[in-house]
Amino acid sequence: MENTKRRPFGFYVCSLAFTLERFSFYSAKWLVAVFVTAKVVDGGLGLTAGDAAKMSANLVAFTYLAPLIGGIISDRIIGARYLVPIGMILIGAGYLVGWQASSALMINLMITLVAIGTGLFKCQTNAITGRLFNDPRQLDSAFSIQYSFVNIGSFIGTTIIGLLAGIKGYSFCFLICAIIMFINAAWFIFGWRFLGEAGKKPFKIDEHKEIKGKKQVEEKKPLTTIEKKRVAAIILVSFFSIIFWVFWYLAYMPVYFYWGGDNAAANWMIGNFQVPTAWFDSLNALACITLGPVLGALWAKLAKRPQGDLSMFKKTSLGMLLLGVSYVIFVVADITRGNNLASLAWIIAFGIVLSCGEMVFSPLGNSFISKFSPPRLLSRMMSVWTLAIFFAGKSYGWIYEFTLKFNFSTVYLIIAAIIILAGIILWSLDKKLNNLVINNEESDNQASIS
Repeated sequence: MENTKRRPFGFYVCSLAFTLERFSFYSAKWLVAVFVTAKVVDGGLGLTAGDAAKMSANLVAFTYLAPLIGGIISDRIIGARYLVPIGMILIGAGYLVGWQASSALMINLMITLVAIGTGLFKCQTNAITGRLFNDPRQLDSAFSIQYSFVNIGSFIGTTIIGLLAGIKGYSFCFLICAIIMFINAAWFIFGWRFLGEAGKKPFKIDEHKEIKGKKQVEEKKPLTTIEKKRVAAIILVSFFSIIFWVFWYLAYMPVYFYWGGDNAAANWMIGNFQVPTAWFDSLNALACITLGPVLGALWAKLAKRPQGDLSMFKKTSLGMLLLGVSYVIFVVADITRGNNLASLAWIIAFGIVLSCGEMVFSPLGNSFISKFSPPRLLSRMMSVWTLAIFFAGKSYGWIYEFTLKFNFSTVYLIIAAIIILAGIILWSLDKKLNNLVINNEESDNQASIS
């Protein structure tokens, strides 16, 4: 199915599926926010920015919660490859509801359908990708490339939809998102022939028949002391993940509604052209695409030092510090503008620093849990991480609505301080958390010697 030099075509089937899905999702994330607040005469619902933030937050949150259920289905009941196009069709159906939406109830119905569809699509497509490779050493490279496909989809989607919304209106853009997902479903079904046996059967039935008895014995063993410490570390770091992602997602709301919107505090005009606020999302995607190889080269250079590369925990704490600095940019922009409109350069600077924080923080997730989790608790620990992002996604809309009661500069300076303090605390815990890695390596060495 694959050799050491070429990736199977099935990998590109899955990767392009992510491109098209993210095209629609990130476009819809922006559309929900601006459509809900747009005046009824402009084709929107005419609700408040707080309502829009909560609906946008629900779209993010439940698309992280639903994959937990989808994972159980593909593990135990139906092969993942059959769930993926069903999920795509449900997502497309959700966007069709958005196309015809005339009330908050219909937007919530759209969010429900998109969340259920994502639950059947996202984890299953990742799992199929992993099973297309015989050599585990190729997985890091493969998933890095697939992450680029994700960001390309986000960049193209928000760039095109941002322009199209000004020409054809918000509702029409939901229709485009739906059509893209139906095309995606057809593409994936066409690509079944290139997936080999991957995802034909439920994963647990397919992979664990021969070791079922052994696994049952392992499940009965109590956790060792070091395993308990690792579980505690995963829970602790998941808490920091909530802090990071809640404020990362929150950052988009003031861009849409304070710096942008009807009473924008920033000047979005370049000559006679008004830059769509959706292009802030495009900036993030473009920055991630650009920063990927740059940061990869930086970490490789640091690794050559006598003291080696920065630890994973220092990198993630640095990501939090960068997120805090991005909020400081918000505050400085607001204070220095006085009664004038802020320059768009402030928003661009904010977006670049925000993206830097994301790219530095993002290695924490799956790689951290894969490294530290006791093998028999891996799925449950992955669920803890997913739930952390769900809580972050669910919270930021309510937090944004709360911030609207206060002075902009004051509240965002407080947020910046919270994030920076969290980053400092995580940095201070680096040695203790790294001891887990040291113990793990020592145990491996002793096992190999014996």
